[in-house]
Amino acid sequence: MTTLYSFRRCPYAMRARMALHYSGVEVQVVEVSLKAKPAQMLALSSKGTVPVLDVDGRVIDESLEIMRWALAQNDPQDWLLKDDSFAALWMDKLIVGNDQVFKVHLNHYKYAERYPEQPMEFYRAEGEKFLSQLEEMLGRNDYLLANHPCLADVALMPFVRQFAHVDREWFAQTPYVRLQAWLQRFIDSELFTANMKK
Repeated sequence: MTTLYSFRRCPYAMRARMALHYSGVEVQVVEVSLKAKPAQMLALSSKGTVPVLDVDGRVIDESLEIMRWALAQNDPQDWLLKDDSFAALWMDKLIVGNDQVFKVHLNHYKYAERYPEQPMEFYRAEGEKFLSQLEEMLGRNDYLLANHPCLADVALMPFVRQFAHVDREWFAQTPYVRLQAWLQRFIDSELFTANMKK
C-alpha cells in the first residue's frame, strides 16, 4: 500500500502529487490539516511537514525525492530528459535555485509584514531575477528545457504560481509573457486540475 500525506495548497505537496499522478502510481492520498497533523504521519516522519510518502514501510519525506521515486516507476514523457545529460544538469541547477533561493524571496514577498527590514517591492524584485531567467529560457522551448514538460517545470510551477498569486494584477502586466503562458498551460492542464480537487 502506497500512502501520501499531503496538504493540497502546499507547493511541495503539489509537485509530489503531480509527479505521482503523471507516473500512474496507485496511491492513497490523505489530506492533512496542518493544525492537526495525524499521528500516523508523525510516526513516519518526525519532521512533521508534508508531503510524506509511505511505500510499504519505506518513508520518503522530501518532495523532490518523491517525484524522482515516482518517475523511476514510470516516466512516459521523459520528464527526466534521460538522453540529454546537459539538460539534466540544468534541471538540477534550476530546482536548487528554486528551492534554495527563489523560495526564500517568495516567502519574504508573500509575508512581507513579517520582514519589515525591506519593503514588499524589494522582495518582489529579488524574486523577479529568477522569473526573468525562466522567461529567457522559455524563448528557446515551449517548456524550460524541452518542448514538453520535464521534472524542472513541474518542480518549479507551484512556486511560480504562488509568486504570481500574491498580486495577480501586477503579474498580469509584467513583461514575462512566455512565463505567464507557461503557467496558464499548467493551471489549465488535467495534471494540475486533477490534483487540486478536494
